[in-house]
Amino acid sequence: MLELDNFYLSKQEPNKSCLLALRTIILKQDELITETIKYGSPCFSYRNKMFCFLWQDKKTEYPYVLFVEGKRLHHPQLIAGNRKRMKVFKVNPNEDIEIETLVLLLNEALNLYRNGTIRTK
Repeated sequence: MLELDNFYLSKQEPNKSCLLALRTIILKQDELITETIKYGSPCFSYRNKMFCFLWQDKKTEYPYVLFVEGKRLHHPQLIAGNRKRMKVFKVNPNEDIEIETLVLLLNEALNLYRNGTIRTK
């Protein structure tokens, strides 16, 4: 837990508050979601299978949610960039989080695991 806490607490505002809000939103979607640190960032898993990460853009330092199975999600606010499998949902920490859109995307991603499209352990 200390490593997770340090990740969030080491960030400057407004990113710190934004990342903590994103964390809360993600964890509220299902009681089977767990959080760990992987690759230096918070990783959220469903039944021990990674489904999303919190990252920060290197240039803007804005937070974003990276969906592991993003290629299976279709929404105009998801960006693949040069990734083949993953897509990101960017968040401007100076504006309100589009909670309805984020919850919709999180549940679409979780449903891939819940319905067996993506096998869990």
